[in-house]
Amino acid sequence: MTDTVSTASQHAATNASTSVTLISRPGRWIDNWDPENTEQWETQGRAIAGRNLRWSIFAEFLGFVVWQLWSIVAVTLPAAGFALGTGEIFWLISIPSLVGATLRIPYSFLVPRFGGRNWTIISAALLLVPAVMLAVCVQNPATPFWILLIAAALAGFGGGNFASSMSNITYFYPQREKGWALGLNAAGGNLGASVAQFVVPIAITVGAGATLNLPIAGWIWVPFILLAVFGAARYMDNLSNAKADLAGSAAALREPHLWIMSALYIGTFGSFIGYASVFPKLIADQFPEFSAISVGSASISLAFLGALVGSLARPYGGRLADHFGGARITMVAFATMGTLALCVLLTLPAGNFWLFLCLFILLFAAAGIGNGSTYRMVPIVFVLRASGDETARKRKAAAALGLISAIGAYGGFLVPQVLNLSFQITGGYAGAFLAFVAGYGALLLLTYMVYVRSARLREHKI
Repeated sequence: MTDTVSTASQHAATNASTSVTLISRPGRWIDNWDPENTEQWETQGRAIAGRNLRWSIFAEFLGFVVWQLWSIVAVTLPAAGFALGTGEIFWLISIPSLVGATLRIPYSFLVPRFGGRNWTIISAALLLVPAVMLAVCVQNPATPFWILLIAAALAGFGGGNFASSMSNITYFYPQREKGWALGLNAAGGNLGASVAQFVVPIAITVGAGATLNLPIAGWIWVPFILLAVFGAARYMDNLSNAKADLAGSAAALREPHLWIMSALYIGTFGSFIGYASVFPKLIADQFPEFSAISVGSASISLAFLGALVGSLARPYGGRLADHFGGARITMVAFATMGTLALCVLLTLPAGNFWLFLCLFILLFAAAGIGNGSTYRMVPIVFVLRASGDETARKRKAAAALGLISAIGAYGGFLVPQVLNLSFQITGGYAGAFLAFVAGYGALLLLTYMVYVRSARLREHKI
């Protein structure tokens, strides 16, 4: 940690000079942070940023865990004696994404208001509410559906964490290393969806005999959440130069490219989080014998493989975008996702689980790659195509990243609800997959018309 300068005269003298010395104040506030200053970064900044990144990843990881708990728990409720219809289960699966996407908007502005460390403490502590409420609500099969729905909605706290976590890490790193740091932060968080879907089925079945110990699905995360709160309080920092840019956000909302990129991000990240939420339900409906595979006294669900592959693929999407251009990789991702969704549609009647699983894992991989490439496009699109001078375009680009991540997360609500609508109307999911194929085709065409066809944008590998 940097030396503390306690007197006002020293503080003023340092601020007035061009010194790169960092100043620490009570409450773990740091003044004079400038990651673009090479001397400061190499001597002090890198170690501080790395420490904050590690605890940010852990807290965001738990956010994704809590966000996805109901994707597993909702599917198991009928076996535990809850009288719920398919439509009600889909609502329990999708409502966390709806709330989480909405919370991402205000969460984006709370780091400058409270400080990155302080808000990480608060946002991590808030995860205790949905974890404990889930544990309490699923104890009794007589719990009304509306109470279950409120408990599931509160899991949206976990979805909001992504926006504040990414916003916080943005301030810590220099431009030349920001992409890698944000990629690690995002991928580490996304892995929480896979871990939740792997751990929860084991936890609720091991040693439970013929019953399901559903409250464990909430209780097991409480110690880890408390550890994240402690770690944030003990090891993270607040940066005094982190400022909210409300004007930049308002200006970004007036840019057509914000809405175009949001549509693309719904198609990539929205597909990833939507499929991750609904994959256990699809397996349970189409292949009930594979919904829970017994391993000794515990059960596992192979649904975790989808979110795992999608999370690991995301950084490669960004790397491919660096080499070939984000728009081109995004087009390939949509083409692949459309083809795979069509294959799922055509092969579902065959009733082959392993083919179904392989197609969906490839679909997750394509969504993860598209997720990384689309997110990488945002700053370049705004710098090259937004209105205003260079400074104004950079401000809009920074604001757009948070807003697009929030809007894209609504895909986590749309995907399960499209599947729900298809089931309610036709009794199956063929109509939903046909709609997904059409949607990916439309997004591919949109990407080509707006970003690939332009010679200027091709030159910049947008």
